[in-house]
Amino acid sequence: MSIIRVKQEETLSIKFIHQMKVGDNRRLDLYFFLPKEMGIGPHSLDEEEYYHSSITGRRSYYSTGLHLPLVQSRFISQKKRTVEEFRLYQNLFAYQFAVAIETDVKELAQIEDPAVFYADLKDLSELVTQLLKKFRRNEPSDPKWKSYFENADNYLSWFCEQQLLKLLSRAPRSSSYNETVEGVVELCRGERQHRDKRRYNSQQTQDDPNRISNKMLLLRRLIQQGVVLKDELKTLGTGLKKMTTGVATAVVMLVVSALIIKAQGVFSGLTIALVLTLAVIYGFREIFKEDIRNALWRFIQKGRPKWSRILRDTTSQTAIAKQLVWLDFMKTTELPDTVSNILKRRHSQNKIDAEVLHYGIHTRVTQKEFLTGYSTIQEQVNISLAPFARYLERGKAKIYKEQDGKISNDSVERRYQINMILAIKNGKEETKYARYKVTMNRSTIVDVSQSDLPDGVPVMD
Repeated sequence: MSIIRVKQEETLSIKFIHQMKVGDNRRLDLYFFLPKEMGIGPHSLDEEEYYHSSITGRRSYYSTGLHLPLVQSRFISQKKRTVEEFRLYQNLFAYQFAVAIETDVKELAQIEDPAVFYADLKDLSELVTQLLKKFRRNEPSDPKWKSYFENADNYLSWFCEQQLLKLLSRAPRSSSYNETVEGVVELCRGERQHRDKRRYNSQQTQDDPNRISNKMLLLRRLIQQGVVLKDELKTLGTGLKKMTTGVATAVVMLVVSALIIKAQGVFSGLTIALVLTLAVIYGFREIFKEDIRNALWRFIQKGRPKWSRILRDTTSQTAIAKQLVWLDFMKTTELPDTVSNILKRRHSQNKIDAEVLHYGIHTRVTQKEFLTGYSTIQEQVNISLAPFARYLERGKAKIYKEQDGKISNDSVERRYQINMILAIKNGKEETKYARYKVTMNRSTIVDVSQSDLPDGVPVMD
């Protein structure tokens, strides 16, 4: 399995996923090369605003094999375990099951070929049926344990039904696959009957979309308990920024004071000319104070992390990992030599000026063992390119063609290509690299493809 997976997530976002174990020390850097014709740069995109609005992450415990009922063998020895351990194991399975189905559905929804879509839909419905059966086969009989099981079973049943119905509502239209559609619909009906039979939800709740949705959100939070890590984000450099403001103000006031003293020496007494001169001096002070402060802050902040994050276990409140996060625009001269060499491999027609947006995460995982049963944590980061799309031009051109004396035309869309270089370093190992090409237009990401690297550059596994 690759150290890190990069893939398209929905229409205008990219997701990368990687796992870390106890004691790992990992630095991950992502460089986006945005063509200047896109109009995106430090003058039009605020890094902090972009980070908080368009970069989202989810960090949780993880076990290999998302599509396997990992808790099955653990349920067999229930009598040897505490209620809390049972709940943790069950939550791990239920959470990973839900995430896996959600991921599969998103990938399946992007398939436009009916033959491929319905074949994959059939496989997915069979997988859902198999996993739910295996999960329910290990239902505990002890009332203390049963309530946790019923909460998870209720949510997984409803969630799978909703995801499959969502797929059917957006499925390519074709009458050739009615049998597959009927099979999926029958599975959804069976899950609804299963919940009715178990009396998981009152009739009043089932009839009100708002109530059933809010109840399922609550159940989702319950199964995330002990699995999803709590993150505490802190902005770095707050005190340093205040000091920078003070220094900038002091520098400006020093210049202003010198100009005032000089002006008083030129004009004798309080005259209109002196008053106007002082007004001009104070006006320039207000104009340049912010510019000097921002320039000084950018110089001091360059290369420094902007945020720190502590990941905690929600059950024990123990710190599991600490992270430092970077997000800033860079000059091409500031890029690492290897990244510059990778970029030189581009075809001549793609060698255009670009703004470089750098996103980095440095993670140090605790040396202490995780809770019993957990050995790995997984981080998923979703980077939205929607803020980029608003600066792009809509396609207005037309391509003309002649056939049998008739002239027709086709409208063409304007596409942009973003080069993306990923660098990852584990502990004292050498840094490994991967390069991707992201082709997008104003409304969607058209393609994400991996490109070859120059000889001699360590390639990511």
